[in-house]
Amino acid sequence: MPPMFLAASTPSDDSFFALVMLPLALAVIMTSLGLSLTIADFKRVFVFPKGVAIGMTNLVLISPLLAFGIAELYSLQPELAVGLVLMGAAPGGTTANLMVHLAKGDTALSVTMTAISSLAAVITVPLYLGLSIEYFDAGVGDDVSMGGVVARVFAITIIPLAIGMWLRSRNPGRAERVEPRLKKVAFGFLVIVIAGAVVSEFDVIRDNFADLALATLSLNLAAMSISYAISRVARLSDAQSTAIALELGVHNGTLAIAVASTIDSTLATPAAVYSLFMFLTAGAFARVMYRRNGVVATQPA
Repeated sequence: MPPMFLAASTPSDDSFFALVMLPLALAVIMTSLGLSLTIADFKRVFVFPKGVAIGMTNLVLISPLLAFGIAELYSLQPELAVGLVLMGAAPGGTTANLMVHLAKGDTALSVTMTAISSLAAVITVPLYLGLSIEYFDAGVGDDVSMGGVVARVFAITIIPLAIGMWLRSRNPGRAERVEPRLKKVAFGFLVIVIAGAVVSEFDVIRDNFADLALATLSLNLAAMSISYAISRVARLSDAQSTAIALELGVHNGTLAIAVASTIDSTLATPAAVYSLFMFLTAGAFARVMYRRNGVVATQPA
């Protein structure tokens, strides 16, 4: 772990983390996503509209509402409740695409959902952030400019995403060669971001760990279970249902932490704890679905 995260947190450390490390990490992550996207990934919504509609409804409506309910259920303190909703409103992450691929799910659907939800985050993240601050009466409302949050989300998601797509359109062959290496760098940044958020707010996490662990695990498991069930009831295939469930389980934690850290670092703690657990739960689900989807794929038509 880099030395900056081993030292006790100071205002200058927090500033460096929020203003430098987080935007840099998110820029790398979103650029790597852009390198993997083409316009066809957005047009694919017309190829399987049912899957995209169900998946996006889960992402932009069910997941944030679940976060509201779970924050109430566990009586989280206001700032932590807002942070949980912020994580629930975050778009799908690029790691979800990898897990869907490993689980033999519908990777194309997963990539399309990640792309569309990343664009929608410019609206959904500030919207649910504002609603949760008001609903839970968190003591950060006077310092938050929703216009500033919109601009910030746009700058740290849409711009690097567009740059990645532009680079791919200019030189597709080189983009395909660079993308796997950049994704490894992006994953490394993700680990550093999670570690940094945990260390910088260690006292808050330690004092509230039981509630945070139960709340974040409940949100993660409920979102994946409900989205998978809805997908199956809607008669989507196992592969499509796998993609939707993993998109609901593996959010863009870096974005949630980045937005939260510029408002109040305490808001970032639920996203950090959620990110610690989501790889374990989503990984276990992916392993189960790998076997199931593998059996389905080998059955004769």
